Amino acid sequence: MILRFRSKDGMFRVNAEPDTDFLNTLEELVNKINIKDPQSIHISDRPNDKGQPANSFIGKTIDSLGLKNGSMLFLTYNTSDLTDTPSSTSVQVTKPTSISIEPISIPKPLEVKQLPVDDYLDGKDGYIKRNKSSMCRHGDKGMCEYCSPLPPWDKNYKKEQGFKHISYHAHLNEINDQKNNKNNATSYMAPLEEPNYNVNLKCPSGHAPYPKGICSKCQPPVITLQQQQFRMVDHVEFADHSILNKFIDSWRQTGLQRFGILYGRYEAFEKVPLGIKAVVEAIYEPPQANELDGITLLDWENENQVDEIAASLGLYKVGITFTDLIDSGMGNGTVLCKRHKNSYFLSCLEVLMAARYQNKHPNISKHCNSGQYSSKFVTCVISGGLQGEIEPRSYQVSTSAEALVRADIISGSTQPSQLIINQSDGKRYVPDVFYLKINEYGLEVKTNAKPSFPVDFLLVTLLDSFPLVPTPFFQNGFAIENRDFLGELQDLNAVYKHLNNDKGDGSQLCDFHLLVCLAKLNILGEAEYNLILKFVKHRQYEDYLQLVESPGWMTLITILEHSH
Repeated sequence: MILRFRSKDGMFRVNAEPDTDFLNTLEELVNKINIKDPQSIHISDRPNDKGQPANSFIGKTIDSLGLKNGSMLFLTYNTSDLTDTPSSTSVQVTKPTSISIEPISIPKPLEVKQLPVDDYLDGKDGYIKRNKSSMCRHGDKGMCEYCSPLPPWDKNYKKEQGFKHISYHAHLNEINDQKNNKNNATSYMAPLEEPNYNVNLKCPSGHAPYPKGICSKCQPPVITLQQQQFRMVDHVEFADHSILNKFIDSWRQTGLQRFGILYGRYEAFEKVPLGIKAVVEAIYEPPQANELDGITLLDWENENQVDEIAASLGLYKVGITFTDLIDSGMGNGTVLCKRHKNSYFLSCLEVLMAARYQNKHPNISKHCNSGQYSSKFVTCVISGGLQGEIEPRSYQVSTSAEALVRADIISGSTQPSQLIINQSDGKRYVPDVFYLKINEYGLEVKTNAKPSFPVDFLLVTLLDSFPLVPTPFFQNGFAIENRDFLGELQDLNAVYKHLNNDKGDGSQLCDFHLLVCLAKLNILGEAEYNLILKFVKHRQYEDYLQLVESPGWMTLITILEHSH
């Protein structure tokens, strides 16, 4: 393998074997560097950190230190004076006999567990096959520039297909293709890097931290915003139309807006090269105060419990949804169209909300040194279409939007389509911010974003639909939580009526809202409840029979019958 060492004299690469003593590698290294005193060498896995003395490595193999091919280490040491003899640059590192040896504290590489869909797409190149065309001048087994496969990030293909964004994995492969030579694994660089607009309050230059001092090393660079060319998720699919329909029913009955959490999973989306879709299996409605023109979220005390139930079924939060509907007054079920290209698609406050949710639910990635990159969390707003129809529209915000919110650089404004650039204040440092737009002459020009700029520069548009042949994971017959104002109660009577309709196959148990209600009632023991989850997940009839014959289930049925 090759180890990389960065020092004030430059970058050095040293060949090594995993089972060799690390000190032997240092002996080879000091012959390459102008070191006055080898005993002054200190090594760290982080820049601007002195780290551990070289002697701390005695007896440690490269493998035991958790170092991998291409690992980067940072050196500090005393250099030779110009008057030193040449022999002083070739001193061998010796092992002292009287030294207190402590194990080195270099952490092992970050263990990253990606989502299954990312592991699956990592193994795909996504190249787009093309048939032989009239421009080809070769036989059936030949290939030329007119029929050779295209990379999934090809701009002409994207334009021909009408894609506004390429997929996340297409973007990842494009960056990887630019940064890393496939034939030289020793110089691998992580292709992804999240933008960071925060000022460094621990600047190594020695000055007082901001706001008392600042330099070019600790201040963030100038920010230039532009439309993001890729999207982390390409498509949002509701497993069944009834999931969304029951959610909208709340507005139909009251005229009040409603908010929900989307639970589901991510899968490969075949209609886009290396695409990903969020499949929504349930909408959970947390405690909230609803109004005609807004929503106030209340404390959600059982959030962890709901997450754990979903996780046991292989599901997790994939996004949020909310209504923004106003009846047209025409009496035909149509609604007003508020969101369009001449107004806004997401308001400034909704963009900030989406960014906060995305920051809270990062995308785990082994292709970024930090172990995470952006987010797959989606925001679905249900509003009026151009023809007065009720339609869902799904969005994300860009990696720049996530970074701007993390650094507290942007705020909402009284204009829904505009975001305000904050002023530098206290520990917040705001660099110059620009955005690129196309002017009336079709030319791309850089415009100062202060004091405000359009939210569109932070938006990423997704597709959404229902499957042609629905195969939902859940039924949707039980009362929905936190709808007491509609008279829709989750109590013993509701559970009794729901289970009383069971056909003897356990199908009535396959309802996400019922599962959460049973957990909150806390009547069933842990063993019986886990048996329910096992049955719902695998749909094995033997598990259902074992459940209904259990003492805990019989106790529940007895309580339900007495409460009815």
